[in-house]
Amino acid sequence: MLAGALIVAAPLGLSACSVKGGEADQIAGKQAFVKKCGSCHILNRAGTKGLAGPDLDEAFRQSLADGLGTDGVRGLVRQQIAHPSMAGVEGAGIMPADLAKGEEAENISEYVAAVVSKSGKDAGLLGAAVKEAGAGKPIVAKGDTLTIPADPSGALLYDSKAAMAEAGTLKLVMTNESGVPHDLVIDGKGKTPVIPKGSVDFSAKFTPGDYVYYCSVPGHRPAGMEGTLTVKK
Repeated sequence: MLAGALIVAAPLGLSACSVKGGEADQIAGKQAFVKKCGSCHILNRAGTKGLAGPDLDEAFRQSLADGLGTDGVRGLVRQQIAHPSMAGVEGAGIMPADLAKGEEAENISEYVAAVVSKSGKDAGLLGAAVKEAGAGKPIVAKGDTLTIPADPSGALLYDSKAAMAEAGTLKLVMTNESGVPHDLVIDGKGKTPVIPKGSVDFSAKFTPGDYVYYCSVPGHRPAGMEGTLTVKK
């Protein structure tokens, strides 16, 4: 019966009350999850593709089918935030304890419990809670400087998957406000240091053609953190 109830449950985000669970706020929870958890975890409804930690949709799928309810998921997520026990991939380290605390942790737990292992996309207020990362307009160099920002929400993406510049010596700048470590690499041209916040750059000479830029932090490029720089005469 529980599995059937989950299937016919009303879609999220159709009204203001549908994004509230008790005192927790799913909109704030989604925003916090993307920023603080998305770089390590896959969660379909949040649009996150992190590979360092467990795929949450897969981790809960069988338990939900076996009858684990929303309250159970919420409690497990909250407990894991407070007392993490899972190591990440090589170089990623262990999830820090109390990455989120208090109300923020409750909001994250509420959101994950509401959407985990569900297909489709969030709608309404939840759908608009986080802008679609990486969908910005192509970045155009200003003179001999091209600035490619990392997504400020913490998503494993740059602000745009496309950039344009004229041939010649080009200074490539990566800005990062997210707190998630990133770098900027173009094979054969250069690589910035990895930084969680701030600005880094390298310079190189470019001839006309297409060049792939990407983040070399483990798991970030496979999650979609790359784009194409088109250099014209």
